[in-house]
Amino acid sequence: MKYLYYPGCSLQGTAQEYNQSTRAMMAALDIELTEIDDWTCCGASAAESVSELLALALPAINLAIAEAMDADQDILVPCSACYLNLRKVVETVRQDETALARVNEVLAEKELHLKGGAKVRHLLDVMATDLDPEALRQRVQVDLSHLTIAPYYGCQCLRPYPVFDDPEEPRSMEPLIRATGAAVHPWSMGSKCCGASHMNTKMEVALELVHGILKGAQGADAIVTVCPMCQMNLEAYQDKIVQHYRDVQPVTILYLPQLIGMAFGLPDDQLGLNLNLEIRSDFRNKRTAVPA
Repeated sequence: MKYLYYPGCSLQGTAQEYNQSTRAMMAALDIELTEIDDWTCCGASAAESVSELLALALPAINLAIAEAMDADQDILVPCSACYLNLRKVVETVRQDETALARVNEVLAEKELHLKGGAKVRHLLDVMATDLDPEALRQRVQVDLSHLTIAPYYGCQCLRPYPVFDDPEEPRSMEPLIRATGAAVHPWSMGSKCCGASHMNTKMEVALELVHGILKGAQGADAIVTVCPMCQMNLEAYQDKIVQHYRDVQPVTILYLPQLIGMAFGLPDDQLGLNLNLEIRSDFRNKRTAVPA
């Protein structure tokens, strides 16, 4: 299998471990990722507040480059916000020829042209749809059967485009987690919002939302996610939440490819585990324990 690869800005900065573990996991599965040439920022959440056209044009640059590289290959996007922005352009120009013309007027200044046929897919979509859990299971080298994992999806990989899973009751991570030998933590918080950028603008609101997620994850050995913003909100503010609410304990937060990579026996440095803010000692001890 081959995919064009759009890492996005977060995976080059605060979420380098997501980039490293995604590449390492895919390489272990003999899946080829070809990074989009000279890719640029998708606009994140800021562009739309400045200009609707800018919010379409920035992702469209990357889509046009991808189409020129290989119009038949799917574009794999790990970051949920990047996926949402690129997907929005695809959906918009397919339904609105005027929008496509306006975007191409902007792209012409960079000698690019968007046809609108690119297929943008989230990493979780690729993992859940294209990968066989049994094939994953056959590659497992490390027994994780003594771990219980809470799958956390967040908002943007499933909303507003419910392409590969139910946004209200998502289940797509569960076969992947079970393929590692780990158990799935039973909870109903997997699709709840982490507060997103409210952590910077209305922290009390975001902290309350993250508190609810952490409270629901009590009893799990780790939470796995597929979104850099979700990972940051869940991981970086645990001490503040524990001190304020006093009814939760911190829990290790991982990216899904990190968990899969652990099961494959990939080295920690390839999975970027040194870049996580904290892999808790109880998780480390349990991860290396011999199951009873």
